Amino acid sequence: MSKPTIYHNARCSKSRQTLALLEENGVEADVVEYLNDMPNKATLKSIIAALGVSPHDIVRTKEAQYQEAGLTKNSSDADVLSALIKFPKLLERPIVVNGKKAAIGRPPENVLDIL
Repeated sequence: MSKPTIYHNARCSKSRQTLALLEENGVEADVVEYLNDMPNKATLKSIIAALGVSPHDIVRTKEAQYQEAGLTKNSSDADVLSALIKFPKLLERPIVVNGKKAAIGRPPENVLDIL
């Protein structure tokens, strides 16, 4: 069985708490520092499918880059994906992917359901 992957931002307290929770539960995860290594569109699409949400649901709408990207709640999926690639800071965090399941670690305990 492959290891879960956490899309992680070390500056984010929820992301750090989620990573610590994984470690406390004996889960060794692949850590992707997405601000430096943003997933491509195909990977983002698979993450979104695993979460069972729309692309806009994984966007941090209160970031200044949300407006800079010209996004609205009515933006197309393609526009949202392009904005996420251009502005990785817009990606909601942390996201943990385990096989075909995924969860956003807000609160961190959400990720325990997919392990």
